[in-house]
Amino acid sequence: MPDLAPYAVTENNSRGRQVPEPYPVARGEFQRDRDRIVHSTAFRRLEYKTQVFVNHEGDLFRTRLTHSIEVAQITRSIARALHLNEDLAEAVALSHDLGHTPFGHAGQDALNGCMKEHGGFEHNLQSLRIVDRLEESYASFDGLNLMHETREGILKHCSPRNAELLGEIGKRFIEGRQPSLEAQLANLADEIAYNNHDIDDGLRSGLITLDQLDQVSIFRRNRETVEADYPGLGGRRLIHETVRRMIHQMAMGLIEQTRANIAAAGVASLDEVHRAPRLVAYPAGLLPELRVLKTFLRENLYHHYQVLRMTDKARRIIRDLFQAFMGDPRLLPPQYLHMARTDTPRAIADYIAGMTDRYAMREHRRLFAVGEIH
Repeated sequence: MPDLAPYAVTENNSRGRQVPEPYPVARGEFQRDRDRIVHSTAFRRLEYKTQVFVNHEGDLFRTRLTHSIEVAQITRSIARALHLNEDLAEAVALSHDLGHTPFGHAGQDALNGCMKEHGGFEHNLQSLRIVDRLEESYASFDGLNLMHETREGILKHCSPRNAELLGEIGKRFIEGRQPSLEAQLANLADEIAYNNHDIDDGLRSGLITLDQLDQVSIFRRNRETVEADYPGLGGRRLIHETVRRMIHQMAMGLIEQTRANIAAAGVASLDEVHRAPRLVAYPAGLLPELRVLKTFLRENLYHHYQVLRMTDKARRIIRDLFQAFMGDPRLLPPQYLHMARTDTPRAIADYIAGMTDRYAMREHRRLFAVGEIH
């Protein structure tokens, strides 16, 4: 790959795959990773998994799939500006939510509660479990057999206990090392995407208003700029022009601050990136405004009573399903019943986490609704 910085991940400094494979034809190793992720079953299921609004609540709201594509676009653009490995950055971005449960964070919280006595549940660990083990597409190995750096980027967070259980891929959490710049970038691009696009979806839903957003300085300032440039502009165009300027401001701030951090740290190799402090970052002046934005979204959108009503239902669906399968594992489909012979709680968690929103609701009706016998 041409024009890469000396500290970018390349095929030459990569730690490779767990199971050796012949070199791909007409594409690179990290392109192969990206392609395997896009063609995976778990990636397709993201189309019907909640971002903020449950899938059936409207066709125009973002899902985990559209969110992942938006994160990949932001990640790839910034990676190019920083002369990093775009294919790796994109692969990490596309795979970062593969392990999410149905019903978003409410589903994850409920499943983690159910699994409290059985090792817990965390979607980053589940994403890694999917690409390492659960995908069943290849004859020579379980999972997708991704490159080490892609797998490293998927695992954003990990407790010391889980890191020890994961072996080589968990070592950096024990040793205090950083992942690649590509992985660091995908993590913050995720934040850029959901902060801005949740504003868009919140306004589209009517749960938040432009008047309320006036208390968010970064939104108000960019909206005033749009109104000055385009007097009389309103509706969807005003919102889109404001949100895209916010994304641009955050992305450019990230690029400039990261360049400054790299120069200050004097890193000149991937090994030095691993040993350095976290280098991909926003400028300090932007952080207070981002905190205000996050607080606004939490208090006015994520904790809106209409959202909370749906997430409360979601938690009950997840808990009911888990308890039913724990009570009688024979209710599981054959693939998961076979896995349950080794570890029943984890097999149930794998099954539930892989469900889409509508499949989870349908499975709940099958198990609990009177008259549903199929």
